[in-house]
Amino acid sequence: MKEKSFFSILSNLPRIIFMRETRGIALVVIKQLGFINIIKILFKTVYKTGPIKSIKSILTFKLDDLVANYFASMWEILGDREAIITGEKRITYKELTDRVLRLANGLQALDLKPKDRVAELLYNGNEFFETLFAGSLIGCPMPFLNWHLKGDELAGAINRAAPKLLIFDEDFYNEVFAIKNKLATVKHYVMVGANHRNDIILFEDLLSKSPNTMPKISITFALNPYSGGTTGAPKNVNYFDGFGYLVSSTSEKPDVSLKEYVMLLAKQFSFVYWLGAHKIKDKESANIRLLMPSPVYHAASIIGWIPLVFFGATGIAMKNFNDEEFLRLIEQEKISWIFVVPTIIERLLHLPDNVKNKYDLSSMKALICGSAPASPELKAAANNFFKARGCKNNILSEFYGSSETAVVTVLLPEDYEKNPKTLASVGKARGGHLGIYNKKEAKWCAPNEQGHIFDRTVMTESLKYSGAPEKTKSVFEHVDGVRWFDDGLIGYMDEGGYVYLTGRVKEMIICGGVNVYPNEIERIINNHHEVADVAVVRAPDADLGECVAAIVQPKKDSNITKEEIIAHCKKNGLHGFKLPKIVEIAEELPRHIDGKLIKRELEDKFWKGMERRG
Repeated sequence: MKEKSFFSILSNLPRIIFMRETRGIALVVIKQLGFINIIKILFKTVYKTGPIKSIKSILTFKLDDLVANYFASMWEILGDREAIITGEKRITYKELTDRVLRLANGLQALDLKPKDRVAELLYNGNEFFETLFAGSLIGCPMPFLNWHLKGDELAGAINRAAPKLLIFDEDFYNEVFAIKNKLATVKHYVMVGANHRNDIILFEDLLSKSPNTMPKISITFALNPYSGGTTGAPKNVNYFDGFGYLVSSTSEKPDVSLKEYVMLLAKQFSFVYWLGAHKIKDKESANIRLLMPSPVYHAASIIGWIPLVFFGATGIAMKNFNDEEFLRLIEQEKISWIFVVPTIIERLLHLPDNVKNKYDLSSMKALICGSAPASPELKAAANNFFKARGCKNNILSEFYGSSETAVVTVLLPEDYEKNPKTLASVGKARGGHLGIYNKKEAKWCAPNEQGHIFDRTVMTESLKYSGAPEKTKSVFEHVDGVRWFDDGLIGYMDEGGYVYLTGRVKEMIICGGVNVYPNEIERIINNHHEVADVAVVRAPDADLGECVAAIVQPKKDSNITKEEIIAHCKKNGLHGFKLPKIVEIAEELPRHIDGKLIKRELEDKFWKGMERRG
């Protein structure tokens, strides 16, 4: 890849401008910020940077100061518009600007340099975003730590990212200091809370003692999430390189040409357009009002709060999810945009009618589902739920992506309204490129033929797992000289380009030499009216090698039996190797907060003392 420069970008500009994705992003910016505000922001950016320095920055393509001043100008122009709401705390963009600048200066006073990392262990709230923005201004990526981790798991996650500073909520004090001696790289501990502790810097004290002037700028987009960890230890992923290279002096080059990088970048950010952000605007606040019910540290949740980062949205944070509070906030705050995992939809559907029907949900325009499989029945039920409470149209969209790829496919209401069959899909490859590959025969699959899901996005072309170069190499395959990311999934693509996920390679059950994938079996069992949740895993079998085991969580007050579950499976077309040989009833199935089943916990008990494939 040749060096980025004004002239190299200029030579590729015609191709980029004529992309539908680029035009779509422009429509979103205009809709959300308003044409007059955009002019004001640009003039203010040039004024802050200085006219001559602005021209020089563009010609040399060293854009750090321009980008920093653009965001500061946008926040100042938005002024009294609410930025982040957490409980009773309502922070405006004017207040956000002051707090971000103070935090950035405070971090630099603690000797943080560009590329040093500032890890966070925080609930959903303003402090998470203030740290993200401050780190972005001074070139410090922010590892998104999972606050459900404890002990050695938490220490391992922190050490893989090697942060110099850790910002955490006081609720996690005991967890952090139980592992403090194991954290080799952490030099400073900053705590959100009011209780003074030894060797701890209080977050608000750091802000109050720091100036609200522009810090020494080194731009990066500080996004630094982890993989989900459902099949092993969570891996730290470098979004700051993939998303930030175009405007950052510290981000590393991707492994593609500049032209392809910019085109992939436009494809990735176009998800806001595909999801309808160019059509959503609250009548009073003149922006998107988004709700954050899932932990914002999870990579999938970024799709839910990115309008807050780039387009002046108002974000309402839920510290912990509560199903009725979720509905109440939609009505009270006029929410229009939400990312949810399928588990949230399930919980809403199971609410008593007297609770469901209390709330007006007509403000909702985009319900974005992802992170775990959602059956077509669940998607249809979600649309019906919201339409019965005020929404005029179908609002559910779905996306497929992983922590490594970011957004790959998007399924839109217009897709399944035109062709109801596509409701079972995860949509088309709108955020990058996707192919279905037959590894055995070393060729691309024909339409409707199952194979391995291979992806290419702006993130995969920059992907590096922190501290694990060999693991990074292992997830790529080369086909016809092009590098593809192997996401470990099996699926197929129909003639219209819609992608259907069949299962995960590591979850595949090889039963008498036949490959069986859990998704279909889980979907059928889940459709039983007395089943709340189900996990299908592999179990050892003396004759077949492996067999299908189904662990079922019944709904409250249900007395469903194993025999009834088997009969339901047969009635709905499951026979032979697909028919569960083992059925167990469980009070509750283990799920990550992001909605993914923790299948290894369920599978382990079947394989005690036995060697397991994979």
